[in-house]
Amino acid sequence: MAPHPFRIPLPLAGLLALAVAMGIGRFAFTPVLPMMQADLGLSLAQGSWLASANYLGYLLGALLVTHLNWSPATLLRLGLWMVVLVTAAMGLDSHWLGWLAWRLLAGVASAWVLIGTSALCIARLNATGQAERSGLVFAGVGCGIAFAGLACMGLTLAGTTASHAWLWLAAAALGGLLGASMLWRTPETPQDAGAIAPPAAAPDTAGTTSPPSPARAAMAQDPAYSVSADAAPPLHWGLILCYGVYGFGYILPATFLPAQARLLVPDPWLFSLAWPVFGLAGAVSTVVASRLARRYTRPQIWAGAQVVMAVGVLAPAVWHALPAILLAACCVGSTFMVITMVGLQEAQVAVGQAGAKRQMAAMTASFALGQLIGPIFFSLTHTGFGASLEFALVLGALGLLAGAVPILRLQATGQAPASRSKAQH
Repeated sequence: MAPHPFRIPLPLAGLLALAVAMGIGRFAFTPVLPMMQADLGLSLAQGSWLASANYLGYLLGALLVTHLNWSPATLLRLGLWMVVLVTAAMGLDSHWLGWLAWRLLAGVASAWVLIGTSALCIARLNATGQAERSGLVFAGVGCGIAFAGLACMGLTLAGTTASHAWLWLAAAALGGLLGASMLWRTPETPQDAGAIAPPAAAPDTAGTTSPPSPARAAMAQDPAYSVSADAAPPLHWGLILCYGVYGFGYILPATFLPAQARLLVPDPWLFSLAWPVFGLAGAVSTVVASRLARRYTRPQIWAGAQVVMAVGVLAPAVWHALPAILLAACCVGSTFMVITMVGLQEAQVAVGQAGAKRQMAAMTASFALGQLIGPIFFSLTHTGFGASLEFALVLGALGLLAGAVPILRLQATGQAPASRSKAQH
């Protein structure tokens, strides 16, 4: 028998996929923005519109998933190839309208990869009893952001132009795509395609079982709701709305941290540190959150992370110094992927595997709408009324704090901590 070819472990392949889609496809624009401002005269308002185009694409991509009958593996493969191509196009094109188109398509591709990777990897890890390793998969976003930040820092110090920086990032994205390709080369299971009935209990990140939500329990006992295995359960709108508020609150610092740091510190080495710190904090946070799930429920982790994020969003608005920028990078970077991870895990618990892809797509669309409103709001107020970025940051922080309250009401669908589960047995 011929030996099996070397294959990258599933969590690492998922990490690479998210690193490419989110670290490069979505967020590489943030560390490249100061380079584009210096090389090409791009204004802050123009940068905001380019960011908004990406967020609009993210919204469109998520909405398309709710109507496309594509498997998670297909979404993943097509999305990664799109990221590679449009990232290269950013370096080859020199027109602002072209950049708008490429950033929009990059947003579409990023949404497809996030939804496809989340649905596929969470299902496969749950099926093999490795649910706690989801933290490693979602660490890919922070790793990708840190890589893009460090790469842009090095390219800036080397005097590389913004156009060449985009081409280098496209080459890195291609390498990540090749590493993640085992995710769609592996034959799909019914769980991957979401074609099975929702289980009575879904594993949590600590390896314990989660009780079904009250809505699912009621459906199971009500003959009026007896549906076939192929029918999708209704959407959980509480999760969708909370996820949208989170998107609005975090997006402004996530977009403008390096540009704001550049205004405070002229040294490119120092202001370029903000984005790698953001990414490294995100990479570590999801692994730590998987351990916290043994003690706290997902809604508790989500609400706590949102409060920490609010502190980070507010810091640069009230303290105009580089330490405030680094504090914001740590607070926002260490929480945004934790919320993403527990939110998408909660989606599977709330509606079951059969409806997980649809629920994730709806939540991603809500998140995209929230983050789309953020930069547009800043652009309009900045251009029309001369409002400062600090005003928008304060508004975002208040939104995050207010949004943490209803998250705790999602407790009914959250899992019991491992310690509590053991005590009940």
